[in-house]
Amino acid sequence: QVQLVESGGGLVRAGGSLRLSCSASIDVGRMSNMAWYRQTPGNQREFVARFSDFGNTVYADPVKGRFTIFRDNAANTFDLQMNSLKPEDTGVYYCTVVFMGTSHWGQGTRVTVSS
Repeated sequence: QVQLVESGGGLVRAGGSLRLSCSASIDVGRMSNMAWYRQTPGNQREFVARFSDFGNTVYADPVKGRFTIFRDNAANTFDLQMNSLKPEDTGVYYCTVVFMGTSHWGQGTRVTVSS
């Protein structure tokens, strides 16, 4: 069974940065559909960023140019660098992967951006 643990959330002022990390219990090289989602207050969980099948990166429009998803193979994580944070980025951020045809999700890490 794959276990995912997010870390790096916290409180930051608008304009600041945070780096979220998703640590996996197995080699990230064996996974597919690695992605980050978030659930902002009063809204459903929404897509934030992911790796495409060809290794490219795909971003939701609200975060384009501000967020970057990348893999750290040495640490066996995939991370989300978030810059120029806005209050509307506040929410719980989740990482997810597909392994052996099954989706796995972490428990989430909370990000709060103050104005």
